[in-house]
Parts: sequence; structure tokens; C-alpha cells
Amino acid sequence: MTETYPDQPPIWQSYYNHPVPWDQVYPPLSMPGMFFRSAGRRGDANLLDFMGRKYSYRQVAAAVGRVAKGLQDLGVGKGDRIGLYLPNVPHYVSAYYGAMAIGATVVNFSPLYTVDELNHQVEDSGTKILFTLSATALFPNAYEVLEQSSLERLVVGSISGALPPAKALFYSLFKRKEISPQPDDDRITPFSDLISNDGDFKAPDIQPEKDIALLQYTGGTTGTPKGAMCSHQNLTANARQINDIDPFLDEVDRLMGVLPFFHVFANSAVLNRTIQRGGEIVMLPRFDAKQTLKAISRTKITAMPGVPTMYQALLDHADIDKTDFSSLKVCVSGGAPLSLELKKKFEAKTGAKLVEGYGLTESCGVVSANPYEGLNKPGTIGQPVPGTFVKLVDKGDPTKPAPQGEPGELIFSGPQVMQGYWNLPEEDDQVFIDGFLRTGDVATIDADGYIKIVDRLKDMISVGGFKVFPSQVEEVLYKHDAVKEALVIGVPDAYRGESPKAYVSLEPGASVTGEELKNWLNPQLGKHERVVDVVIRDSLPKTMIGKLDRKALREEELD
Repeated sequence: MTETYPDQPPIWQSYYNHPVPWDQVYPPLSMPGMFFRSAGRRGDANLLDFMGRKYSYRQVAAAVGRVAKGLQDLGVGKGDRIGLYLPNVPHYVSAYYGAMAIGATVVNFSPLYTVDELNHQVEDSGTKILFTLSATALFPNAYEVLEQSSLERLVVGSISGALPPAKALFYSLFKRKEISPQPDDDRITPFSDLISNDGDFKAPDIQPEKDIALLQYTGGTTGTPKGAMCSHQNLTANARQINDIDPFLDEVDRLMGVLPFFHVFANSAVLNRTIQRGGEIVMLPRFDAKQTLKAISRTKITAMPGVPTMYQALLDHADIDKTDFSSLKVCVSGGAPLSLELKKKFEAKTGAKLVEGYGLTESCGVVSANPYEGLNKPGTIGQPVPGTFVKLVDKGDPTKPAPQGEPGELIFSGPQVMQGYWNLPEEDDQVFIDGFLRTGDVATIDADGYIKIVDRLKDMISVGGFKVFPSQVEEVLYKHDAVKEALVIGVPDAYRGESPKAYVSLEPGASVTGEELKNWLNPQLGKHERVVDVVIRDSLPKTMIGKLDRKALREEELD
């Protein structure tokens, strides 16, 4: 979609705190163009550190070329859909850029998907080939999908082949139960066979602003997942936007890659951004607090994007006081609201700045962020990244501006806005308005252009005609020392229609009852905001990236 800018300067332009001008322009650039440009520039510099094994830009570029050639030898061409059913492993990077190098469209599949979820998205996207691993957590599901769907082929890699020699030997000797046996099936191609070539692929003509590089399915927390079509330009522009808000351009750049690459947050803020920059990614297959802390000390990372529950888990781990955080400059939090209490605790413990940002699948990455240096406003998602225009529209009628001084639905335009939903033009009509993308998030924008998300339109609770924002009630709950996590949902009420109900998990060692929390909470709220109950649970449901899952909690309550 084409970005649209106003005639008058936006309110944040006079107070813009990111390092480059807000009206930065990003010329068209393809994903393979971005990748091979950085590979040519960085050569023998490290691109990946996977469990201690290093891969240089030159080595990864060679692997990307061999994947591209191997796919072309299998008949894959421009526009074909290639699926990645992989955790954070080196295979992901070479398959991701290798598919895009020949003009194919990558489709991300979460390793946590069930067979039914995989089947649905394979059929919806028309995926021809699926990359996966021989691990028991992945291969059986992938093979079942191969048997049941229109999928044509599996490309299967081995995790031990990507490890340092000592760890590879340990894995092969002691973790055989985690390696799935494979049937004798001509539709299965070992990854090693796919890349057994000279890497001399034929590069197609890619139109960055039109050709689709990635089908990124929404998480499904608000309905049936839909495939957001991200063009080459959407992805490379966002990589450059994220890079342009970093004031540490002349220093060592080493990011922790523990967020899952199959999710849009890590895909844009870790993988694409770091390759655009020419930095290094310390890659872990999944988030584990102990392993993450160990990797921070070992590799001296400079930055770590993550979600709030991840930062809380690091604080809660016994090894936190043994970890060397001296190299860590900034951590970026997204995916869910970052509480002020968590921000303060993490910054005090690590000495690093923890800033909050914002993005969504349909933005192919990041929309806004608090500055890494300069004015940082806790509780906000900061200012728009360069080249991005945001505004508020009426919550009931998006064709009208939001009433002066009142929250409104956040809409935005910019070079990172998706091209639309895959095969769902009727959904496009609902989400686009005059070149702007509707987020479904209710927000305010202050005089300095800092955006604060108040809630989601679909999450608002209607109490006797009054609208209650769950996040505002949760914000009060987080002020209680005993509360670790909090979610508020609306439950049916015969008289008022709906009433707020709170669910919390407690800090280790905390001792408080739900009734005590309710009696503490309600006097601090408006009459229509007061909760009917506070339920204490050992943990709250989370999405695949560790974000608190309001939809799952609501379904539990309804059941």
C-alpha cells in the first residue's frame, strides 16, 4: 500500500527523538539484494553464533546460493510458496533467503502448530515444499501433513549438523530419542542433498514493491489466522527503519536471537534488521532462561529484543546475579504491554535500557518505538519509526477523526504496511482506509507524539453502556507487589451485560488471596471498572511467543 502523508507537519516532528529525520525515504530494495549486499560488505565477519558454532557472512551466503540452486533444480520458481517449519537454527536463515533469492514466497509455520493448523495453512497458502528438522517434535507432524495435504515435498535437516563438533557428538550419542526415524519416501529430500551443488542459481527479476517475499499468518488471537502479504520492499524498508532508530551505529552490533524467527517481531527486528546492519546474531533454538543468561555472558551481546514475560523469566532465574551484562546496551520489548515495575527492575539489575515498541503482523514488523537514548516515556510505545505516519480515528466510525482529547483507533501508513491479506480481498476492505491500515488498537497521542495503547477495540468490556479498557485495570493490578502477571476479561452479567473479572499469577513467595486483592483493587477504580472477582492461578495462558493470551483465557471462562 502507498504511504500517505499530511499537508501539515505531524505533532512529533518538532520533538522527534530518533536519530534520523522522521521523513526518511527508503528506495525500493529486494530481500536478496539486501542480503547479498551485506554479505559482500561483511565477508568473513560473523553472522551467526549457534550454540557456540560460528558462521560468517561468506559461509551463509554460500549456503543461501546452494539452497536457491537446489530449489530451482526441484522446479521451484518465482511466486511458488516455500514453507519453513523450523525453530531458530542455521537452516532457517539459508532457507529463508535462499527461497527469496529465486523469487519464491516464504511461508512461516510455528513449530508449535498442530497437524490441523499446519494442514489449514499449507492448503490456504498453496505451499509446495516444507523445510523442517528430523526432530521428533517436528518431523512426525510434517510427514502427516505431507500425507494428508497437497504439500509435494519435505526438505529435512539435522540439528546435530549445525552444532559445534563436541555438542554434535553429544547430541548424536545421547539424544537419539529426539531424532525421528524417517520412512523411505521419494518425497523426502535431506537438506544436505538439497545443498549438494555449486550454488550457481539463476536470479529472477524481482520487483520489490510488488512481489511478495513473505506470507506471515496472524496469530489467530482475534479469529481465523490470515496471511499478511509482505513485499520485498515492506521487509527491507522495515529493516532499514529499525536500523535507523539505533544510535549505536559505529559500535559492535551483536543481538540475542532467542525470539522465534517464524514470528514477525523476530523476523523483522532480529533477522532482517541485523543482516541489513551487518551485525551478528547469537541464535538459540528456543527461549530458556538459563541458556539465555549463559549466552549473554559468553557472547557479550549488545542488544536483545524480547517480550515482557521473557524479561520477567530472566529476573526470576537463580543465575541472574552470575550473569555479565556489561556489554548489553538496550533491550526492546514488544508483543504485550511492558509494566513500569518490570522495566525498573530489569534496568536496575542489568544496567541496560529497556524500551517498549510496537508492531503487528500487518505492518510486516515495527511501527513505533521509544528512543534508545533521549526522552523515554514508560507506558507508551514511543514515536513512529522513520517514514511512518500515525493518526487516531473515531472508534465507531473510522472515516472520522477521533474527538479532540479522546482515545481513538490507531491507524498508520508507511513503507512497511502489508500489501493485503492472501486471497481475502473482502478483509482488505475492512482493514484499509484511504491508504492507512487500521490496527484495532485504541490509543492516545500526547503533545510530543508519543503513542499510548489504551486497549484493543475487541477487548473493550461493555458495562451497562460504559466502555472499560482491561489494560487500565491491569495497570493498577501491577502496582501491587504480589502481582506478577495480570489479565482482565469481560464475563456475562445478567444486569450490566458484562462485568470485568481479573486473573493474576503471583510473585514467588507472595501470599495474598483473591478477595484481598479485589478489596485492594476496586477502591482505586471507577464504579463501572470494578471487578467481580480476582482469581489467583499458578500461571496465565500465553501465546507461542510468550505473550499473555486474553483470547485463550476468555475461551476458558466461557467453557
